[in-house]
Amino acid sequence: MDLDILGIVVLVASFIFFLVIGVPVAYSIGLSALTTMLVSFDALPAFSTMAQRMATGLESFSLLAIPFFILAGQLMNSGGIAMRLIEFAKVLVGRFPGGLAFVNVMANMLFGAISGSAAASASAIGSIMGPQMKKAGYEENFSAAINVTSATTGLAIPPSNILIVYSLASGGVSIAALFMAGYIPGILTGIALMLVGGYYAYRKKYPVGDVIPFRAAAKKFLAAIPSLLMLVIVIGGIVAGYFTATEASAIAVVYCLALAFVYREVSFKHLPGIIIKTVKTTGIVMLLIATSIGLSWVMSFENIPQTVSDGLLSVSSNPLVILLMINLILLFVGIFMDMTPAVLIFTPIFLPIVTTQLGIDPIHFGIIMILNLNIGLCTPPVGSVLFIGCSVANLKIQDVVRPLIPFFIAMIVVLIIITFFPSITMFVPRLFGF
Repeated sequence: MDLDILGIVVLVASFIFFLVIGVPVAYSIGLSALTTMLVSFDALPAFSTMAQRMATGLESFSLLAIPFFILAGQLMNSGGIAMRLIEFAKVLVGRFPGGLAFVNVMANMLFGAISGSAAASASAIGSIMGPQMKKAGYEENFSAAINVTSATTGLAIPPSNILIVYSLASGGVSIAALFMAGYIPGILTGIALMLVGGYYAYRKKYPVGDVIPFRAAAKKFLAAIPSLLMLVIVIGGIVAGYFTATEASAIAVVYCLALAFVYREVSFKHLPGIIIKTVKTTGIVMLLIATSIGLSWVMSFENIPQTVSDGLLSVSSNPLVILLMINLILLFVGIFMDMTPAVLIFTPIFLPIVTTQLGIDPIHFGIIMILNLNIGLCTPPVGSVLFIGCSVANLKIQDVVRPLIPFFIAMIVVLIIITFFPSITMFVPRLFGF
């Protein structure tokens, strides 16, 4: 067997084998990359090369933003911000038919955008909105479904850790430009989920929210302003050039810490626990990034990106067909792989194809990847947000899958629109000169 073909077979087979026997994803990625190196090199160069690639892959100033944004998210999750955002969302959309469904989506969009974490959104918003929706007569599986899908919208709306990861995987696409590009696609996804939720609520005759008196509404609005100001400070500072995305992440931590103390939801005795959670999450994310970078190098060494490119172009030279095939592959990948390794592994494979062969802007393709893989976060067997949403709602996954389907369709429709109409994604970045 040709050495290149042997390396590809070993890489794919070993990765699947490690996943099947229950090895965690980060270790499966690293072990499959190392196994492939052992086939291609001698033992000593294989181990030293893998260690070197993992270490140098983490030597990036941009990656410093990730632990800071994770810490900011942990502070927000403990600092009473979720409840204030929910009350703010009730003022804006709670009066519509099925208003609590709208509130769930909007609160997840706001909290996800501020925290940068879909898991934190599903947990924080779901734990508050679930009981409220149940009390109002909403079916629990519907409430869980809309919470799970809307929790992913914050990954497109900045600041977003996964957009920072994509910037690293793409070779340095501007983080600020990616942040700007995520606004319209993320908001469109939220609107699509609201439309589905509103239609379902109308059919089921779910109750309309109470009218909030002006004085109470103004009070709730003012209470939410300090939380919403973080978006203005972080994104406004980046766009205006006052600080980089990494510096903005540190400013976000300071602001969230001050806000948590002002709200009196966090005290000094809570900080060790919050920091420990941050360290654990950061360790998992960084290990995923390190092993995925090692795997990306192995794939490049084995000419896998070129092989995939030749294979796609041999099927069709039509850009629309190639984009459709890439989306289908990513949808399939998202079902079985977490978002961070998927971005790190498949960006080097597909980005050269779409940029050189199709002329697609790497900023636009980054948003396509994120919207695509968001769907995978809500699907079994590896959908982390689905598991968290079901756990918060105290439901089995099979109980939530059926009401999830209309929301999946809405997310796919938005993905198709964003894919084939790049001006939607690129409008805001171009407006700010990116």
